Amino acid sequence: MRNTFFTLLTFAVLLSSCKKENTVWETDWSAPIINDTLSLKNWVNDSTLASSGGYYVVDFNRTLLNAGVNDFFTIPDTIIKKNYGIAFAFINVPPNYTFFNEQSENDLALKGVELKQIIAKQGFLDITVKNPVSTKAFFNVKLIGATKNGVPFSQDIVADAGTIANPGVANVTLDLSGYSINLTGINGDKRNRLTSKVTVTSDPNGPTITLTNSHFIKVDVGIRGIELDYARGYFGNQIVSDTTDFMLDLMNLVQSGTVDFPASSIKFVIENGMKVGGRGLLSLFKSENAWANVVALTHPQIGTPFMLNPATGGWDGINPGMKELVFDGTNSNMEAVLENLGKKYTAGYTVELNPWGNISAGSDEIYPSSRFKVKVVATMPLKAGLDQLTIQDTFPVDLAQTSSNVRVTKGELFLKASNAFPISANVKLMLLDANKNVLYSINSSDIIQSAEYGAIDAVSGLKVNSSDVKWVLGTTVLADLAAIKFIIVQSKFNTPNPSTGVNEQYQIPAGAFLSVKLKTRFTTENQF
Repeated sequence: MRNTFFTLLTFAVLLSSCKKENTVWETDWSAPIINDTLSLKNWVNDSTLASSGGYYVVDFNRTLLNAGVNDFFTIPDTIIKKNYGIAFAFINVPPNYTFFNEQSENDLALKGVELKQIIAKQGFLDITVKNPVSTKAFFNVKLIGATKNGVPFSQDIVADAGTIANPGVANVTLDLSGYSINLTGINGDKRNRLTSKVTVTSDPNGPTITLTNSHFIKVDVGIRGIELDYARGYFGNQIVSDTTDFMLDLMNLVQSGTVDFPASSIKFVIENGMKVGGRGLLSLFKSENAWANVVALTHPQIGTPFMLNPATGGWDGINPGMKELVFDGTNSNMEAVLENLGKKYTAGYTVELNPWGNISAGSDEIYPSSRFKVKVVATMPLKAGLDQLTIQDTFPVDLAQTSSNVRVTKGELFLKASNAFPISANVKLMLLDANKNVLYSINSSDIIQSAEYGAIDAVSGLKVNSSDVKWVLGTTVLADLAAIKFIIVQSKFNTPNPSTGVNEQYQIPAGAFLSVKLKTRFTTENQF
């Protein structure tokens, strides 16, 4: 809509016909550009704003970290290779005879972690069997201590007859989702051990064969894509450290001025939803504004480790261990951090599990609902005092006239505003050339007055003030329209007390709005 009124500058070009003498007349144009209402309703109940007692309050809640068991450690993809042979020179194998029956422990190679039991959220087993004998071989692969809904894991695979040089091969992929797997080994005294049992039986309908010590039955078990729902054991010393930025892009438009916030506080909430002892550290919190000024939060807790109690509960529900760090104007420079009008806020933190080693004798537990969270929470009145807070933005335009028969002789923009915010605005236009050099600056005839200068509106129940503002485009500007390629709209905001004129803090009433109607008024001289 910003460019609509510029097109009206050439709208007076009419169809013409050949004449002996030019006809000259003036035309007045008036057209609406913007008819809109600004309010904060869309930000209510979106973790930014809420309404309380007839006023808006800041209800800011952002999660910086939300980690579960798979974010702290993973089970790497592994291939377990087993070769089975006989210790004799040869044996004769009749039909339907089990000639291999072996149970083994397989190390999952989890560095620094000692797991006793896991439940897979997802994952796969890729099993490949190779049969070097001259009859079909019936394989059965069991994972000892692996069950799903009480049913043990067992898989039958049939491989065709083969030779030592060219064995019969069979492949199968199995879904491990939902399987509970014991990792304590054959005797229950190990950790990270997947116990398997493989039997191989000759074809019940096949011939008797001779098996020599050169025949090796091969079984490859590939474990891949394991994600966990549950784990029990010792999870090692795990550290998650990060520096997180969250941006407020609108603050890039701030040029100067000050804001005075009321007594405000920000709270960092750390939730340990894992039954593991831990330690945390908030290393920094800072704001950086549009002109690169940085204000860092200062408080004895910054850079000081704190303990994190393990969660309690189990499958029926987890009660996380909680730690809250509150920063306000009485214990820190938090107000200065907020009043810096940051476009970028940076938070640095470190979370450490088991900083003291295996003090739980391997009884750490992480459940499906276990999460480790770091949140930043701010709840305070939406109340501020503004003093010449200057915001500006730049817009490209094309004001070149398309006909030499039309000339704009007078021009202005006219704004009618109804303001229910306790904030006034003085809006200035700056016209720039293609290199963004300022050619002209145009001040408004008046300001958009604060609602505090108005009266109670019967419909909304709010104080509302009406303002009429215009910007006159002088003859010099009109003659130079083709050179204007950009417009800067600069607004200076204040919160004046109607009695004293001094800027003070005002709370924003719930339902506050700014209704604006902007239109053009142009006079053109037309020659045909």
